Amino acid sequence: MSPLLQLSDLTVDLPRSGRVLDRVSLALAPGEALGIVGESGAGKSVLARTLLGLTQDDPEARVAAAQFSFDGRDMARASRRAWRRLRGSDIGLVLQDALQSLDPLRTIGAEVGESLAVRGVPRRDRTVRVVEALERAGLPDAPGRLAQRSGELSGGMRQRVLIASAIVGGARLVIADEPTTALDATVAARVLDLLGRLRDDGAGLVLITHDLQAVHRVADRVAVLDAGRVVEEGPTARILDSPAHATTRALVAAIAQGSKPARPGREPRVALRADGVSRTYGDVHAVDDVTVEVRAGETLGVVGESGSGKSTLARLLIGAEAPDEGSVTREGAPRVRLVPQDPLGSFDPRHTVGRILAASRRGDGPEPAELLARVGLPSEMTSRRPAQLSGGQRQRVAIARALAADPDVLVCDEPVSALDVTTQAGILDLLLDLQERDGLAMVFISHDLAVVRRVSDRVAVMRDGRVVEAGPTEAVWAEPQAAFTRELIAASR
Repeated sequence: MSPLLQLSDLTVDLPRSGRVLDRVSLALAPGEALGIVGESGAGKSVLARTLLGLTQDDPEARVAAAQFSFDGRDMARASRRAWRRLRGSDIGLVLQDALQSLDPLRTIGAEVGESLAVRGVPRRDRTVRVVEALERAGLPDAPGRLAQRSGELSGGMRQRVLIASAIVGGARLVIADEPTTALDATVAARVLDLLGRLRDDGAGLVLITHDLQAVHRVADRVAVLDAGRVVEEGPTARILDSPAHATTRALVAAIAQGSKPARPGREPRVALRADGVSRTYGDVHAVDDVTVEVRAGETLGVVGESGSGKSTLARLLIGAEAPDEGSVTREGAPRVRLVPQDPLGSFDPRHTVGRILAASRRGDGPEPAELLARVGLPSEMTSRRPAQLSGGQRQRVAIARALAADPDVLVCDEPVSALDVTTQAGILDLLLDLQERDGLAMVFISHDLAVVRRVSDRVAVMRDGRVVEAGPTEAVWAEPQAAFTRELIAASR
């Protein structure tokens, strides 16, 4: 079978970044899925943009290849017009952040049908094809969604709308760039199953992700990028089960697995307790009669689907919002600080790291350089601004900022969801080391059950604003009592 996509010695140089892709050679057949993995900065997203002809739109970018063909067509010297004809018709893109990728002012029907409208498809035919694409993407009540907007849909529904946008034009190649990063285990599993069905129906699939479990589930072959080069490529089972290259071995070794080591000793004091708390927004019961507690030196993991109330609970615990009912008790007046999911969005981009940390110091607390040392960063980072840091470095600065107030409790809201597996492992190890050394209590909120199991002593499972199951982490994993907990655990394997 002739390759659908053929790359040979693809090189990409970008202004200010230098050589981002270096002699990349790949091939993809119809009905085949290729996983692209690597650490942050390896060149994965630049590769995705180049396969779509978007990097070539930058007049300062230099893109060269000995061969770059799609469906037998030479794309190495294709014009912008030729690329525009392919995008949205023969080649579809599924992005990571569905909320940011969808226009909140446009209806779902207009969003998904945009590429058809550009090509002059009549409105009546367009509506039929949009509904078909939404149904194929597994969106319930597809006809009824046409007049809705993205803000009215859950995270999983929005991701399905993006998939429908990618396939509505009859795409033969689908490029999925981190399509499950922000999704909980059950929704992510359904999205991956959908991508697998697209592959089974004959489309070529390029899955770019830091989630090796997603690759294992969908990809036939995997290519490992490191500093812009393909360092290892082959069948998925062989690459992930018996990695040959050091980069691949590091990625596989970093996958969160197993449980947090038990620490014998007396029962520690309760540092933070929510007792029967509820929070309602209009008709939505975001948190409904929830009781949880976290003890000094221990971690409470909180898991659940998107919209289950996890982040609202976090805001109640840190005091950013007051509950409508119930109470939050901080024993001994502990200092509670938040480690957010998106530190870049919470930093002032004009300020240096040193200024960000100094503004959070409590009295004569640690100097910025000392705080950076505690999170494994060099003191020269104080002169940098957030945009000059990698994702892992920004997350370490976010932890350092929380530590600047000398906290007793850290509330970590999805702190590693956007990080590659090796960076993620480093952040998890850092949090566990800080807890061991300083006796911190932690509330760790995540959609990744393997990560929660790795760091948590106890776990609370949330659904529709309520805690449906809670207990010691290993007991819940071994014998889950709630059907929803069993579904979550099954989806994460």
